[in-house]
Amino acid sequence: MRIILITGISGSGKSVALNAVEDAGYYCVDNLPPRFLPQLATYLGEHGHERLAVAIDARSSASLDEMPEMIRDLAREHDVRVLFLNASTQSLIQRFSETRRRHPLSGSPSHDADVGVLRSLEEAIENERELVANLAEFGHQIDTSNLRANVLRAWVKRFIEQERAGLTLMFESFGFKRGVPLDADFVFDVRTLPNPYYDRELRPLTGLDKPVIDFLGALPVVTQMIDDIHGFIAKWLPHFRDDNRSYLTVAIGCTGGQHRSVFIAETLAARLSGESNVIVRHRDAPLDVGESSKLVA
Repeated sequence: MRIILITGISGSGKSVALNAVEDAGYYCVDNLPPRFLPQLATYLGEHGHERLAVAIDARSSASLDEMPEMIRDLAREHDVRVLFLNASTQSLIQRFSETRRRHPLSGSPSHDADVGVLRSLEEAIENERELVANLAEFGHQIDTSNLRANVLRAWVKRFIEQERAGLTLMFESFGFKRGVPLDADFVFDVRTLPNPYYDRELRPLTGLDKPVIDFLGALPVVTQMIDDIHGFIAKWLPHFRDDNRSYLTVAIGCTGGQHRSVFIAETLAARLSGESNVIVRHRDAPLDVGESSKLVA
């Protein structure tokens, strides 16, 4: 059975992700206490279900410590994948304020406080980060701080469609003006390269368009930057694979995340596609995933 565990920080888009997985034909359960996961997988397997998705968050804080060992046990019999959603504290505070939702931990006492003492929203978010931190290393992370709902749905769909065979290498383009992705293992800054934005004909295009590709591809300094990043990743990729890592995210950043970072992320992905499973995603470029009027909430 293929099992997808959706976890992370409350307000980071787990409901959006769970709905996307359900649309893909998975049997979905929200807020299942982790201790019941093995029994549920066994029960559904006996009744012919082959795909299960479960959302687990801080509402199950009493048994979150059991999750790492449980994931290892389940992985011995099933194809288990963990999707960890994250977002900046500022983004989460804004989302909770806009929706007027209550954080799951906002009414719980701190570990070192008297019973009945309420946390502020920021304290609740930071406490939740501590509770779920040990789950992040097991899965594929997505920073939803600046993502719209349609973009997240597209990324989740790409995640569940990816065949599992060893380490998956993720290249993510982004713009520094919107912040560095929280899910990045490595960040490369390519803002020193010539910027197509200053060419009026290239400005409305992206790094996927041929005129931009031709412009950047003809510059030796761009090729040198790509060669250097490629050499670093190719050298250390086997070490991450030997360390049993499931995902490695390499973020490529330029000013707006539209031209240089997109081109370089795509080029690196093409170069390394023969050495690993490769996924490319573009956080800030206006591509073909569609735009929702609302950010992930």
